[in-house]
Amino acid sequence: MQSAPDIDLLIEADWLLPVEPAGVVLDNHAVAIDAGRIVEVLPAADAQQRFSPRTRKRLDGHILIPGLINLHTHAAMALFRGLADDLALMDWLSKHIWPAEGQHISEQFIYDGTLLACAEMLKSGVTCFNDMYFFPERAGRAALDIGMRACLGIVLIEFPTPYASDSQDYLRKGLAARDSLRSEQLISFCMAPHAPYTVTDASFDQIVTLAEQLDLPIHVHMHETDAEIADHMKRYGVRPLERMKRLGLLGPRLIAVHAVHLDDMEIAQLAAQGCSVAHCPTSNLKLASGFARIGDLLRAGVNIGVGSDGAASNNRLDILGELRLAALVSKCESGDAETLSAHAALRMATLNGAKALGMDQHIGSVTPGKYADLAAINLAGGVELEPRYDPASHLVYVSGREHLTHVWVQGKEVVTDGQLNDVDENRLIAKARSWQRQIAATR
Repeated sequence: MQSAPDIDLLIEADWLLPVEPAGVVLDNHAVAIDAGRIVEVLPAADAQQRFSPRTRKRLDGHILIPGLINLHTHAAMALFRGLADDLALMDWLSKHIWPAEGQHISEQFIYDGTLLACAEMLKSGVTCFNDMYFFPERAGRAALDIGMRACLGIVLIEFPTPYASDSQDYLRKGLAARDSLRSEQLISFCMAPHAPYTVTDASFDQIVTLAEQLDLPIHVHMHETDAEIADHMKRYGVRPLERMKRLGLLGPRLIAVHAVHLDDMEIAQLAAQGCSVAHCPTSNLKLASGFARIGDLLRAGVNIGVGSDGAASNNRLDILGELRLAALVSKCESGDAETLSAHAALRMATLNGAKALGMDQHIGSVTPGKYADLAAINLAGGVELEPRYDPASHLVYVSGREHLTHVWVQGKEVVTDGQLNDVDENRLIAKARSWQRQIAATR
């Protein structure tokens, strides 16, 4: 009789939402993991006979899901959390955020801020984030030190910052960061031109060329406010998306962030070209940017992921919370309570995000062969969670990040019983407060 094969880890949970196939809830199932990858998904009773795990984790009352993907953030801006609230986008940027960045952005700021952000995201079930900020090499080092997956932006903006002096300097430094981190399995890159109103045609041409040569996504703010579009019309004579189309940005590489103000033709163009949208519902609401037409985008077949934006405009990096808000706001905006189901919302924050990053063959669902990026939420942890009829509905509409207990990235357990492993949270808090004192003293 053949002995059961040895594996690194067997996780058993009362419920499993694999995301693939869509709409499925598996009761009393297990995920077998070895060398960082999912080997098999099978009933827990069968798994105990089928495998000999070095570690077995039984999670009674829990639901196991793919690790969440934050499709748009500026991680290190966690150190600007609450710095300037209740303002319109351009006032917030030009009068508060850009001046603060000019005074304080440094390699140490980026490392400390990104580490703080990663800690918050991991504790809410996010295992991968798509970043757009300065000093990407330092952001990558912070993600690696905490054990998190990151897609780092090769940022481009036309004006000088403490990071770079001009467009060519941004590109040189971003590409150098990619070279320094290219051997790291948890790190990938994307091209990250800031926005149509801060990047020239010549720079966009370079972005498109580099994205094709290096096979990278293009991550850009797009159609966030009515004022942005009106100003763009005065300057270029066309709406931003039309300019991006003429410059060759529309295609499967494009991740259009926010995409709040789209007309019917623009939605059809995004769908026809295979573009993705990073939906940031809390940021859209907080900055009064508007309500994205999620129902129309979904009906057109546009791939939609979920982002938090930076903690300076949210003020949380809580993708589990964004799921609930995305589902609720989309129903109200469309006037259709069936617009975005709980299952579809979870898919947006997992497999759809992975697809936008070109990583859906590796992460985004609980599928054999993919990396074991997983999160477990306790659905039996208190009176606020009872009674429970539909685990998927409960995950999206009832549970919160306070109910998250365990997280694995590439098979390594990085959160246990709601606490970060191998990370001194008190030290992170002390660093954040030190930065707070320094930033506050200059305002």
